[in-house]
This record gives sequence, C-alpha cells and structure tokens, in this order.
Amino acid sequence: MGMSAAAQFHVLAVDDSLIDRMLIERLLKTSSFHVTTVDSAIKALQYLGMVEDKLKINVNLIITDYCMPEMTGHDLLRKIKVESNSLKDIPVVIMSSENVPSRINRCLEDGAEEFFLKPVQQSDVNKLKPHLLKSRSKEEEETQPSNNNKRKTRIKCTI
Repeated sequence: MGMSAAAQFHVLAVDDSLIDRMLIERLLKTSSFHVTTVDSAIKALQYLGMVEDKLKINVNLIITDYCMPEMTGHDLLRKIKVESNSLKDIPVVIMSSENVPSRINRCLEDGAEEFFLKPVQQSDVNKLKPHLLKSRSKEEEETQPSNNNKRKTRIKCTI
C-alpha cells in the first residue's frame, strides 16, 4: 500500500528543551511526518543552509519555540520570512509556554502561520496539515512551466 501524503512532509522542530523536542517529535511522527530536531535557532539556520547562504535541505514546515538562548523563535521567524528569499514561503509555527498576547500578535503579524501554547497537543499538530498542503501547492506552482509562453493557435472552422 502507498505511503500517506503526510509522510512526505519534512518538519524541522526547534526547541532548546530536550523534553519539549522529544514531545513535539513524537506528536509529529505519530502524524507520519518526517521530523528533524535541533536545539537552537542558530542550528536551525545552519541546517537550512542560511549560514552559508545556500538552501541545502528541503523542509516543508518549521516549528520553533519562542524562548531560546542566543536567538528567539521570533528572531528565527524574521530571518526566514524577511532575510531569505529561498525560505520565506516555508510555513513557520511558534510555540511557547507563556501566553503573552502582544508576543502572539507580533509573531502572527510577522508571518507565523500559528502560535501554539505548550504543551503542544495532537489537536495542534492536526492544524499543521493545511499549512503544509498550501506550501506544497506553492512549490508545485513554482516548478510547473508557465503557460504564458505557449503560443496559442486558433483553428478556424467553416461549416
């Protein structure tokens, strides 16, 4: 039997807490996602190839903790959405154990697809699929040849 569509999605999970990383990894794998975990935003940028300024890895979604040392999840969001042309279309989801409305609004305004309160639940993970499908359709549009360059031929029929 065929592999589910979700199994083809690659999610990068970023969290400095080992327990939270293990939880989100388990939830994502339960939903048949391929998961890569890193423990900092800096390592996420390295994994994505932003440090060398070239995209290395095909990631369909990034889920990141907000509060991390050195660089916050919001900083990572801004680097992806503002500073990278090759990564800006990848959906980013922020997680936090702190329910701070101004922080949530700022992340959503700056391009986050969702903001989850920890502990992340399976119902939260289920909300990721529409964002993944949207990003997949954007990828497919970019790889499809444009119909604009095709010459249109008219056929004149006479009866």
